Amino acid sequence: MSFFQNSPRHRRDNDMEAGPSRSGVGMNDGDGSSSDPFDITSTKNASIERLRRWRQAALVLNASRRFRYTLDLKREVERKQSIRTYKAHVQAIQAAYRFRAAGTRENETLRPPPPPTGDFAIGREQLALLTRNHNVLALHQEYGGVNGLSNLLKTNLEKGIQGDDPDLRKRSAAFGSNKIPLKKGRSFWMFLWESWQDLTLIILMIAAVASLVLGIKTEGIKEGWYDGGSIAFAVILVIVVTAISDYKQSLQFQNLNQEKRNIHMEVIRGGRRIEISIYDIVVGDVVPLNIGNQVPADGILISGHSLAVDESSMTGESKIVHKDSRNPFLMSGCKIADGSGTMLVTSVGMNTEWGLLMSSISEDTGEETPLQVRLNGVATLIGIVGLSVAVSVLIVLLVRYFTGHTKNSVGNPQFIAGKTKASDAIDAAIKIATVAVTIVVVAVPEGLPLAVTLTLAYSMRKMMADKALVRRLSACETMGSATTICSDKTGTLTLNQMTVVEAYVGEKKIDPSDKSEFSPMLYTLLIEGIAQNTTGSVYMPEGGGDVEVSGSPTEKAILFWGVKLGMNFEAVRTESSVIHVFPFNSEKKRGGVALQLPDGQVHIHWKGAAEIVLASCTMYIDATDRVVMMDEDKMMFFKNAIENMATGSLRCVAIAYRSSESEEVPSDEEQLALWALPENDLVLLAILGIKDPCRPGVKDAVRLCQNAGVKVRMVTGDNVQTAKAIALESGILGSDADATLPYLIEGKTFRDYSDTQREEIAEKISVMGRSSPNDKLLLVQALRRKGHVVAVTGDGTNDAPALHEADVGLAMGIAGTEVAKESSDIIILDDNFASVVKVVRWGRSVYANIQKFIQFQLTVNVAALIINVVAAVSSGDVPLNAVQLLWVNLIMDTLGALALATEPPTDHLMQRPPVGRRESLITNIMWRNLLIQALYQVTILLVLHFGGRSVLNLKGDTTEHANKVKNTLIFNSFVFCQVFNEFNARKPDEFNVFKGITKNYLFIGIVGLTVVLQVIIIEFLGKFSSTVKLSWSKWLISIVIGFMSWPLAVIGKLIPVPETPLSEFFPRFPRR
Repeated sequence: MSFFQNSPRHRRDNDMEAGPSRSGVGMNDGDGSSSDPFDITSTKNASIERLRRWRQAALVLNASRRFRYTLDLKREVERKQSIRTYKAHVQAIQAAYRFRAAGTRENETLRPPPPPTGDFAIGREQLALLTRNHNVLALHQEYGGVNGLSNLLKTNLEKGIQGDDPDLRKRSAAFGSNKIPLKKGRSFWMFLWESWQDLTLIILMIAAVASLVLGIKTEGIKEGWYDGGSIAFAVILVIVVTAISDYKQSLQFQNLNQEKRNIHMEVIRGGRRIEISIYDIVVGDVVPLNIGNQVPADGILISGHSLAVDESSMTGESKIVHKDSRNPFLMSGCKIADGSGTMLVTSVGMNTEWGLLMSSISEDTGEETPLQVRLNGVATLIGIVGLSVAVSVLIVLLVRYFTGHTKNSVGNPQFIAGKTKASDAIDAAIKIATVAVTIVVVAVPEGLPLAVTLTLAYSMRKMMADKALVRRLSACETMGSATTICSDKTGTLTLNQMTVVEAYVGEKKIDPSDKSEFSPMLYTLLIEGIAQNTTGSVYMPEGGGDVEVSGSPTEKAILFWGVKLGMNFEAVRTESSVIHVFPFNSEKKRGGVALQLPDGQVHIHWKGAAEIVLASCTMYIDATDRVVMMDEDKMMFFKNAIENMATGSLRCVAIAYRSSESEEVPSDEEQLALWALPENDLVLLAILGIKDPCRPGVKDAVRLCQNAGVKVRMVTGDNVQTAKAIALESGILGSDADATLPYLIEGKTFRDYSDTQREEIAEKISVMGRSSPNDKLLLVQALRRKGHVVAVTGDGTNDAPALHEADVGLAMGIAGTEVAKESSDIIILDDNFASVVKVVRWGRSVYANIQKFIQFQLTVNVAALIINVVAAVSSGDVPLNAVQLLWVNLIMDTLGALALATEPPTDHLMQRPPVGRRESLITNIMWRNLLIQALYQVTILLVLHFGGRSVLNLKGDTTEHANKVKNTLIFNSFVFCQVFNEFNARKPDEFNVFKGITKNYLFIGIVGLTVVLQVIIIEFLGKFSSTVKLSWSKWLISIVIGFMSWPLAVIGKLIPVPETPLSEFFPRFPRR
């Protein structure tokens, strides 16, 4: 089975989880050809067939519960089929409309606009029909185009809606809200019903009913109902506690799923840009759209520049659709692939095509994780052993009983052929079968795989407080195995609070805030470029007050600088009209705009990475407003200026322009959309140095990663010198001596290597500057081929392939686009690298908590099985009956998982190397701990079983009473052994098992509850549990027996264990 396989040979002998710094797996882990069905190291891209294999191989008592939080394979197939059917339906409607529109005659009479109703002159049904049919003809001829439609919706296309509460209420009442009704989560009663589906619990209930009937028949209702009733009560208690635990988990997942869907968008209301939840968007809103945004509702394009939309989520066609006045309809749920624009919202929620699609399919949020699959393998192996033991006990007890070897309390045979009543024989056989079935309940660790879900649910909830939203469950545990993190610079390692601090304007360095150093023509051109060549905006309150600037951090810094220089944003933008836009591109690292001036001139402005824009410049403007050719000396002057600013960790941006003849501009809209802006012979206007300081604490976070065996690599599109300066400041590079090839490399250099060369050099790279998103993807692929578990941060649309390719994709919550977020596994809500490190801690905590639970549960399993087997074979009697075993199972399974699977992470976790993804789940340290405890428990309890009467001085009592006292003490001592051993399981490799105990209130509460319930069972529920009240001395004996597990654990931890896992000394189990 999987926990016996592929374990590293070298580990720290004092650390139960220390693993190799490589996972040793290739890039297709999830869908590999391993013959072991439980050997899945990544479920991220695993096929349906691969996932089906491990389910079929697992030994499961309650399939509905065991597989509740895994992907519902049947429903997933149905869901994909539903999506395909719906997309085909959408395509058919659009094709039919296009056919009808093509045949429409020019003189055909069109329907007049509908009469006004309510607060608005158009209804939701008419809007929905207009956008759903993509009816351009009706838009222009019936409603007067987007301008006429905006009047009907009382929207100003420049300033948006009024946006006050009464206005929003009217719009919501008239057109609905942007919420899609989700199917209600399962009720508590559904979880209760699923908990009943356990085969062994059903058998126990049948046995309880049979025992109840026979007991009442032979002993009367007053005494005869206890045996059957107590088993039934114990089974019901197990079912109820299990259902409550599962129901609470489901509520946590529902809350987290709701958070995932809550996208935040910018809208224009009252002339200013504000950020709101996608749920708060109303019909009539004006929404700015940029690369990577999700279209939040159905709408119509107001204006756009090179706007291209990926409509594959709706139509199923992967081609990019360009949007303009001839094709202005935008569908909710689609992604902006390129360009920018603004849209008028016309339909929201269930009136959109996306809303209809989402409501017609059930979203299955289930997903298995690699650890969950491996634990199913462990549970299957243990279950097979337990099942074999239970069958053996059943056979031994039945044979002993019917051959007359089982004695009653007086010492006489319980069964004598021909003399014993049939009802007595049946009752005895039922009790024997009940014990055997209960052994199966205890032996098959049904809760073991579910403990992963429990700890992940707990971790996900806590990670939200640590500013990390987990989109894929498996990513949480995979982060515990991460060996390298490829991080962006801007906003992740730095604050993303940018300010222009240096400027080279014209031919010299100037004070950035001194407007007097600008010549008139240069100032005019520079302000024109700043105001027009931007996706940001400036809002100046009419009554005075602080200026509000929106946009990306770089755009905001430049716009703020322009405002300080006296720029009137709105006035400058009205002085010229935008002809065409080349949106900023992370490949070309620059963006441009073509402007038509009132006098017919055409100005083309460029802005981008300083050295790239400078390379296209052949002129500059001097102090007297003359355009001067740039000679080699001047070019070297500017290059040195860029390098000096970059060395000072400044982001360098150049602004340039050129004029163009109006005849060169295509007059046709279609040709204009394809027009490539001239980018040669540019006139340099300014080179800006923008300061973006390192985040406080980032150096400590990087050091923490390095100490934990996780290498941090910076991958940035910035200048190599800027990247080097920030890397030195953040501790990614130790010194200038490290800032050489191959540790510091440019993206183009890495890109030009062959695949083999990239693999050889990838592990050495610490900083990659001037990288494109494709360079990041190549680095991720090379590192994964070398066996690394790679986590990658990203925020742009073009980062999506790298985020998807990585073992864990981490998208930025503030700066990240929706495309990046959808391709990611975890969203870092505050864009802070320190939060990434916290995710690593939580990932390691998941693995550590599961190992704690495994050690605790296996100890109980081994001890309970051996005690009952030895007692059954030797004496024909078992000291732990069905009710007692069910109580032990509750302590071990549900309560034990709650106590141990919810331990918060500790600093100790970050002082060890990453956990290998094929690391043995049961380490040598765990084997040592559990074998010592199990051996102690078995020895003590068997001594009590066979010599209890003399040891406890019970020879003066009747045999029946002495046996009841002895068995009660065994049961009580066994439970207290588990209570004390639960503390030992908290720290398997540390001496101080109480460290941090006061912070885990749940653990203390569960231990306290267990002790209280145990006292109640012994002292007040003796009839149900077949126990008797114990004297204070017997209670003291039970507690001392349990307490001895603490010093025993300390002594055990002094015993060294071999570095080679025990599994390496045994032959492999045959695989299926």
